[in-house]
Parts: sequence; structure tokens; C-alpha cells
Amino acid sequence: MSNLDEFRRKKKIQLWPISMLRVYTGVFFLYYGFGKVRNPDFADGLAGFVTSKLESSVGMIRPFLESVVLPNKGLFAFLVSWGELAIGIGLILGLATRWASIAGAIMVATFWATKGQGFLDAQNHDVIWFVIFVVLATIHAGRAHSVDERLADRFRFLA
Repeated sequence: MSNLDEFRRKKKIQLWPISMLRVYTGVFFLYYGFGKVRNPDFADGLAGFVTSKLESSVGMIRPFLESVVLPNKGLFAFLVSWGELAIGIGLILGLATRWASIAGAIMVATFWATKGQGFLDAQNHDVIWFVIFVVLATIHAGRAHSVDERLADRFRFLA
């Protein structure tokens, strides 16, 4: 075994924790996205949730919630449920991992702004998910044990 092969083998072993984080995050979002896709009342639930959080939401997002999200609750229910599902599949397979992570970061940042929770609030899981997505996007989590790793030479946007 050459020194290069030894280095690659050690590097792969060190990437397993990142792969585990990526896959776990994907399973979480796939599970909850699938639950929302299967729920015929999700649009009404989303509208009720947004309405209940209007007073506490971050000021800059409140007009958007009132004038765009609530009147188009069906569209936003579709985007949230299928978005979570797509993010989950992308992370589990390691397919377009960086793009799935960026989409996840945007989604959970929007959830956080809608809820209006403090950054260090003990109930604020959205900030934790946001940090996980930023880490996955910036460290190129799709480079290890993933479809991205196999396709990166042919499709540079996956690298």
C-alpha cells in the first residue's frame, strides 16, 4: 500500500462522522417531510401556525407572512413539505449535498424568523439545525461516502 493510499484510507475514516451527521439530518428531514406530504390538512395547520406566530415573528418577515404566505398557504405547504422531503433525500444519498444544505439552512432560518425565538432560547432547535446545515455546506459533506463523490469529476457543481 502506497503512502497516498494510506492517507486516503485515513481521510475516509475521519469523514465518517460527517457522513453520519449528514445522513442523520437527512433521515430527520425525510421523516418530517414525508409526514407533511401525507397530511391533507397540512396547509391549514401551516396557516394556523403562522397566524399564531405573527406577533412574535421577526419584524422583517411579518409583512411577507401576512401578504404572501397566508394568502398562498397551499403553495407554501407544498414548498415546505416537499422541500423537507427533497432535502432529506439529498442528504441521505449525498446527492447535491451542498445545495440541499443551503436550502435547509434557508428553510430553518425562515422557521426561526417566523417563530421569533431568541438565538439562545433553549426551545430554539432551528438555530441548531441552521448551524448543522451551514457546517454540512461549507465542509463539502458530499465528498465522502456519497453520490456527489462519485459524480464530482463529471459534474463540477457537485464538488
